[in-house]
Amino acid sequence: MREDSLWVVYLLRCADKTIYTGVTKDIKKRIAAHNKGIASKYTRGRLPVKLLAVSKNMNRTQALRLELYIKKLPKGKKIEALKKK
Repeated sequence: MREDSLWVVYLLRCADKTIYTGVTKDIKKRIAAHNKGIASKYTRGRLPVKLLAVSKNMNRTQALRLELYIKKLPKGKKIEALKKK
């Protein structure tokens, strides 16, 4: 698999029940960073976070477009949208 095809979009459930959407190449490392409070200003004050869903592997451009699309959706439709991609 090409290195550019290793990007994923992920959804996290924060402690305050909000959903965070992000992209990464290493999901395990990124979740650990979120839970240490060093990955995102948004999640830093909403710890701990729990992984809700992860997309299939895609290239960086596809992942960033999907992230933007999901961020615009209402909370109830985010997981469903990620599963369809």
